[in-house]
Amino acid sequence: MSLPPLQTVSTGLVVAIVGFFSSFPIVLQGLTAMGATPSEASSGLMAASLSMGLTAIVISLVTRQPSSVAWSTPGAAFLAVSLAPAGGFAEAVGAFLVAGALTVLAGLYRPLRQLAANVPLPLAHALLAGVLITLCARPFLALADAPYTAVPILLTWFVVGKLSRLFAVPAAVLMAVGLTLWGGAFSAPDHFVTQPVMVLPAFSLASVLGLALPLFIITMATQNSPGMAVLKGEGYAPRPAFFLSAVGIASILSAPFGALQTCLAAITSSLCAGADSHPDKALRFWSAVMGGVFYCLFGLFAALIISFAAAAPPRTLEVLAGIALLGVFANSASVALADAKSREAAAITFLTTASGVSLFGLSGAVWGLLFGGLAFMLSQKS
Repeated sequence: MSLPPLQTVSTGLVVAIVGFFSSFPIVLQGLTAMGATPSEASSGLMAASLSMGLTAIVISLVTRQPSSVAWSTPGAAFLAVSLAPAGGFAEAVGAFLVAGALTVLAGLYRPLRQLAANVPLPLAHALLAGVLITLCARPFLALADAPYTAVPILLTWFVVGKLSRLFAVPAAVLMAVGLTLWGGAFSAPDHFVTQPVMVLPAFSLASVLGLALPLFIITMATQNSPGMAVLKGEGYAPRPAFFLSAVGIASILSAPFGALQTCLAAITSSLCAGADSHPDKALRFWSAVMGGVFYCLFGLFAALIISFAAAAPPRTLEVLAGIALLGVFANSASVALADAKSREAAAITFLTTASGVSLFGLSGAVWGLLFGGLAFMLSQKS
């Protein structure tokens, strides 16, 4: 096998920088909200990064397609606004395992895959927008009580975004690192290479229905399906059974170390599969392979990233997470409310989810999908 072309190496590095540094604050917030300790969150970040890196390498080499893989950023956002399960982080890990198993089943069992794909698109995006609105508001709320943190990060994000939207959030992360170093509170961890922490999973019906099922639906609708659509749009022929089984198995293997779902990527897949990746379409898979290599390297040093996050000024992670999700929120809200016939059902899904209501142990996301789904079915009959 020949060595990867230099252009694909540089593309892979860009993919890893954009994919990792644009969303790791959201992953940390999601794991912390589920009750993870700092060492468990560090292990989870490392395991998720290694999982998506190794899976991208394997899928891309096997299929010769530029199949970029990611952690579930929308799933992490859902976790960040959800209540921790009664059984703590162990029960959240159990939900991660179930969501991974459902993804494998969706790959192997076509009716389940079709059922997940048949969730009305406006409702799926309304669900995601309802999850994201709280997170996206936090950077602007921080302007009042943490202006010396929020203003520099927001200005950096805005100015760099006018030049390159891809690098706007990574640039904001660099500004956050500068603010942390300026504050002088940072101290290096004892181990630069992250130490894995295994969590014995626990299971309950409430966590399966309230965490695993929404995590599976959100990830399928907003990550896995668009990821395959990007490849189709670039002239490739992704194999749903193989792709979904691969990311599902990776999720199952990494979950005991604290990682949330591994899934197909959309934005970074477009970077790998597009003409800028390499002029020769047959060699573009190397971009995804190299992106996977760099993801693995970033993951190994997750403990250092956690140390920076712990020493950062108040509200730093919230500001970074909010601006990273702003574009996703805008797109989801637009898709959710675009069709007048389904607009009311989408609004019900959005508002119920955003309310954060919890009934009978089920989260607002579940009730939002149930109430919105009922309204959607009634609107189709009228």
